[in-house]
Amino acid sequence: MPSSSSKRTHRQSKSEAPSSPAISPSSLEGFLRRFHRGQVLVIGDLMLDHYIWGAVSRISPEAPVPIVHVERESLRLGGAANVYNNVLSLGGKADVCGVIGADDTGKSLLKELGMPRRHPGIIVDASRPTTRKARIVAHSQQVVRYDVEHREDISQPITRRILKQIEARIHSISCIVISDYAKGVITPSLMAQVGKLARSRNIPIVIDPKVDHFLYYSGATVITPNHMEAQQAAGRTGHDHQAIHEIGHSLREKLGCEAVLVTRGEQGMSLCESNGSSWHIPTMARQVYDVTGAGDTVVSTLALAMSVGASITEASILANYAAGVVVGQVGTASISKAQLKEAIQHAHE
Repeated sequence: MPSSSSKRTHRQSKSEAPSSPAISPSSLEGFLRRFHRGQVLVIGDLMLDHYIWGAVSRISPEAPVPIVHVERESLRLGGAANVYNNVLSLGGKADVCGVIGADDTGKSLLKELGMPRRHPGIIVDASRPTTRKARIVAHSQQVVRYDVEHREDISQPITRRILKQIEARIHSISCIVISDYAKGVITPSLMAQVGKLARSRNIPIVIDPKVDHFLYYSGATVITPNHMEAQQAAGRTGHDHQAIHEIGHSLREKLGCEAVLVTRGEQGMSLCESNGSSWHIPTMARQVYDVTGAGDTVVSTLALAMSVGASITEASILANYAAGVVVGQVGTASISKAQLKEAIQHAHE
């Protein structure tokens, strides 16, 4: 039931929406203590983020572009690989299914994952490169990004191999995350089979979606579009709380899912549930430096919390705290259970 303060909010302007119900810090920390029991299977597009860090002091005489003096380079996990890493960093158990190429980027990705050169859930497809996003950053500002990728759907033989790996894991997992970056792994046939397997064991599915694939996600438990993706998928515009909640409920009804969690950057999140309730979850970010990877953090925290008994509302509040931590860091980042606990405690001091 909404608190009395939430009821008062209902009588305010239509542009406002009830804040999420108050959950005590001790209740939230109780879920953190159980994170080690969660077993999350991440399915989706594995990516490697390549950062080139440097400084700019002059413009090129060859073209009106800055010359970046490279000082260092770093590799970070992206996409489904980052979701997997976040679950582990939060103290949960995780496995992953996806595709890499037969290339040096694929080897580097496996190394960053801490895996041997062959992992049964990670299929090597020599016909496509491992997805790599390279970012050149100077003075904490991104100068340019270039991507190496193939966006075509994976072949049916590769899909069958992934499904075989999912079937082998389905008996031991407590939640599935679909990390869809539209790089070819998430296809209609794959989603149809994953949905059947999950329903057969009452396993929740949390989806980080792409707009062009929204119809793939019918029957999922929770989808987590950002506000732009939600507007595009619903074919509607609007930025205030009421408009976003109407968009969220429209998507939820269209897809038949239990909830839609719309991530809204500095505006926080909006949660629309199947009982008709709508909640606004204000941001917990102290300062926003970089939103790269924030969506990965949201779905990993959401899924792990649901794995250990949190309701969708409780899991969403935890995910909001986690997102508030990672956006305060530059570059794709993971969050630890200790950082999440500190964020909860700091907010209630």
